Amino acid sequence: MDNNKAKWKFMNRTFWISFSIIFFFALWGALAPDMLAANAATAYEFIADTFGWFYLVFVLCLIIFNLYLAFSKYGSIRLGGDDTKPKYRFFTWIAMLFSCGFGVSIVFWGVAEPMTHFGSPPPFDGNIAAGTPEAAREAMWSAFFNNGIHQWASFTFVGLAISYFIYRQEERSLISDTMNPVIGETGKRPLRSMIDIIAVIATVMGVATTLGLSVLQINGGLESVFQVPSGITTQILIVMAMFVFFMISTVSGLDRGIKYLSNTNLGLALALMIAVLIIGPTGFILQTITTGLGDYLQNFFQASLRLDHYTDSTWVKDWPIYFWAWTIAWSPFVGMFVARVSRGRTVRQFVLGVMIAPPLLGIIWIGIFGGTAVHLDLFQGTDIAGAVAIDETTALFSMLENLPLGVLLSVLSIGLLFTFLVTSADSATFVLGMMTSKGDTDPSVIVKIIWGTLIASLAVVLIISAGLEGLQTASLIGALPFSIVLFTVAVSLLITIRKDYRETREKKDIEKHRKIAEHLEDED
Repeated sequence: MDNNKAKWKFMNRTFWISFSIIFFFALWGALAPDMLAANAATAYEFIADTFGWFYLVFVLCLIIFNLYLAFSKYGSIRLGGDDTKPKYRFFTWIAMLFSCGFGVSIVFWGVAEPMTHFGSPPPFDGNIAAGTPEAAREAMWSAFFNNGIHQWASFTFVGLAISYFIYRQEERSLISDTMNPVIGETGKRPLRSMIDIIAVIATVMGVATTLGLSVLQINGGLESVFQVPSGITTQILIVMAMFVFFMISTVSGLDRGIKYLSNTNLGLALALMIAVLIIGPTGFILQTITTGLGDYLQNFFQASLRLDHYTDSTWVKDWPIYFWAWTIAWSPFVGMFVARVSRGRTVRQFVLGVMIAPPLLGIIWIGIFGGTAVHLDLFQGTDIAGAVAIDETTALFSMLENLPLGVLLSVLSIGLLFTFLVTSADSATFVLGMMTSKGDTDPSVIVKIIWGTLIASLAVVLIISAGLEGLQTASLIGALPFSIVLFTVAVSLLITIRKDYRETREKKDIEKHRKIAEHLEDED
């Protein structure tokens, strides 16, 4: 009890300021959702039009920076002591990364995004007609690109920085502490508080809107499979069920609740992918993945810096720039959780594991599910693209209903969405507990329950008021100033890792010379 009281006191400044700002936006979204959406959209449009190029350059630089650290002499540095072993086996580790990151997003967009591009092709390779084989090819590699390593670059970088400062420098689990080599270890309290508060706000807004959108998709699936009425009552019941399950998981702790849920998520996701691969047009799917990967790699750098300012198109602003801003805003949450479960990995293992494995799984998922949907529209006369244009939340189920065992696959998909939803909420409450408990890596249960209740309540309010879109867009505005924070963190990490490597080499050289001297003395 004393320990919980102490941790409660730690929440003071960061918790209450963050809570006040979040409450303001939630109230705005509840009472005037159209006004919030309009103002947020105006602000985002200005940022995207003016600084869209910066997002593209910045994320590409993060990829290069991550790969540099992985394949340089620093890649062998272990996040922890030199003899520290990873706590979680590889499958569990990847499962936890995938579940806390964008696993739920991949399920949502796996059919919806490629079919959106199929029905409205990106305007870069001439006037490609919608619904044609050319549109299908463009749609698949564009979806691969938008959900590839760029999307995980920010998560990887933030997670690596936090891991390094926690496990090598014994700092707290706070974004602000990763900047100590640049801003100093003491003082600048307002700046530190502002950085941590931005991280908390971005996490809450991002998780709440993601939960809300996922609830809408689950409701769409229940309506499609079981004819459950779509509406606010059903959606609130889904949130309540989700709340009960992730509270049980939260109380169980990291090594039980999140760990078991993550393994279940990845196992179920792999089972669904294999099932659709076998039941669906197997040859077409494999060819689609192969061609899409080839197009993705061939166009990697060109697409990384591609803008559409010479045209009246908003495709880049609506897709890559939007996604990159979203990942930058979400990077404190995902990065901090990834850091918490990655002790014992080397820098090289961390970068390759976090930046390559989850995106690869996502690309395979899109290739299987999106490729199946494209095949159905191209060769079997369905109109999944039309259904997606009307309601994106029903995209997955519109595809599955055209397959053998479609009802069973839809039920499994609903279950996967739900477990992903629970895991994301559970991970978020854990991270928010750390953020508002001065970086405590084992936040008290009461703090996690408070954040879990706030997130669930915020999701319900936004669903009822139709304020999800406004809050989601509002959360993207913080990505621009936070990218400046991340640039400072990159400088800080480079300074620290170079100094640490040099000091470690000097210690090893001294130890080596000492042993040689002892050996020579023994021979004499």
